[in-house]
Amino acid sequence: MAKKQTETYIGVGRRKSSVARVFLKEGKGNIIVNGKDVNDYMPYQTLVMDLKQPLALLDAEARFDIEANVNGGGFTGQAGAIRLGIARALLEAGLDRGTLKQAGMLTRDARAKERKKYGLKGARRAPQFSKR
Repeated sequence: MAKKQTETYIGVGRRKSSVARVFLKEGKGNIIVNGKDVNDYMPYQTLVMDLKQPLALLDAEARFDIEANVNGGGFTGQAGAIRLGIARALLEAGLDRGTLKQAGMLTRDARAKERKKYGLKGARRAPQFSKR
C-alpha cells in the first residue's frame, strides 16, 4: 500500500537582517531550526514562545511539524523572522486569516538599525560640545 504524501506549506519571513524559510507539514508539533531542535537552537525560552505565537493563536501547536532555515542577524531577529514565516505558511495551509491579522502576526516588522551619519558618533549622537 502506498504511503500518503503530506503537503508542505512554505512561508518566508524577514526581520531586521534575518531571513527565514519555513516549511510546514502535518505532524506532531516538532520544530527544527537549522537542523537542531528549537529549544537547543534558541538561547532563551521567551524567543521560543515568541516564534510559536501564530500556532498558539490557532490552537495548531500539535498539528504541524515545522522546519525552518534561517540566516543573518541575531537570535531576536531570527525568532521574529521564523514567526512571520510560520504565520504566512499557516495562511497557505488555509487557516483563519482574520485571527492572525488581528493579532498582528502578518505584518512585517520594518524596524532596523539606523545608519551612522558623518560628523556624528552614531546615527544621532553628536560629539560632545566644548565651549573652550
